[in-house]
Amino acid sequence: MQLYHHSYSLDSQKVRMALEEKGIDYTSYHVNPLTGKNMNVDFFRMNPSAKLPVFQNGVHVIYRAIDIIQYIDRLAVHLSGEIPPVNTVVHQWMQKVDAWNPKMFTLTHTPVKYRAFVSKFIRRVLIARMAEAPDLASMYHVKLREAYETEDKVKDPDIMRQSEEELIKLLDDVEAQLSKTKYLAGDDFSPADSMFIPILARITLLDLDEEYINCRPKILEYYNLVKHRPSYKVAIGKYFNGWKKYRTLFKTSFFLCVRTLFRRTGPGNKLQ
Repeated sequence: MQLYHHSYSLDSQKVRMALEEKGIDYTSYHVNPLTGKNMNVDFFRMNPSAKLPVFQNGVHVIYRAIDIIQYIDRLAVHLSGEIPPVNTVVHQWMQKVDAWNPKMFTLTHTPVKYRAFVSKFIRRVLIARMAEAPDLASMYHVKLREAYETEDKVKDPDIMRQSEEELIKLLDDVEAQLSKTKYLAGDDFSPADSMFIPILARITLLDLDEEYINCRPKILEYYNLVKHRPSYKVAIGKYFNGWKKYRTLFKTSFFLCVRTLFRRTGPGNKLQ
C-alpha cells in the first residue's frame, strides 16, 4: 500500500492518523503541493485533480480522504476477522466534518505576500508542465483556471464569511457533543476523530487558538487529550509542535526561494 501525502495537507493528516490508529503498514511518498510536486507529470497522470492524499492498494486508487478512511476501516476489519456492528454515528460525524472545506479559511488567514508568492509560483509550474506534456495540456489548463478563480474568491469577503460561519457551526456542534461523550462518536476514539483533529491542528497552525479553540472548554480538553495519542504525534505533532512548526514553514519557504532564484539565473531561465 502506498500513500502520497504531505505534512501540510489537512486531508493527508486525516488519513495518516487513521492508518496509524489501525496499525496498517504503508509506503510513504511525500508530495509537496507548495512547491508544485503534485503537478509533476507522473503524479498528474495518476491523479489529474492534483489533490492530496492519494492512497493506492494494488489496483485500488482512492483520492478523497473520507473514502480512503472508510476503505482503511473496512480493511482493518477484514484483517482482524471481526465483524463489528455498523456505527451510524461515526459515519454521520465523518460526513459533517468532511462538509467543511478548509481551503478558503486557510488562504484568507495566510499573509497576503506569502500567498501571492506561492500562487504565482504554482501558475508558473502549471504553464511549464503544459509545455512539458502537451497531451495533458487541457487538464493542466483546468488547474490553471482554478488557480485564477481561487485568487478571485479569496478576495471576496462573503466567501470568507461563509467559510468562517460553517467552521463555527461545526465547532459548536462538536463542543455540544463532547459535553456528553469523550470522543466525537462516543467514548472510544473513531475515524470521525481522525478526520476532525487535523482541523484543530490547522487552527493552531494559523495561530487562531484563542478565537476558535480556547473559548470552547470541551474542545480544548479533547484537543489536549488527543495530542498524547501516537497517531497524532506521527501525523501532526512531529511536524507542528512548538519550534518544529517554524522548521516546517522555513524548509518550504527556503525551497521556494531557491527554486525562484534558479528560475531567474539558471540555464535559459527555465522553470526546472
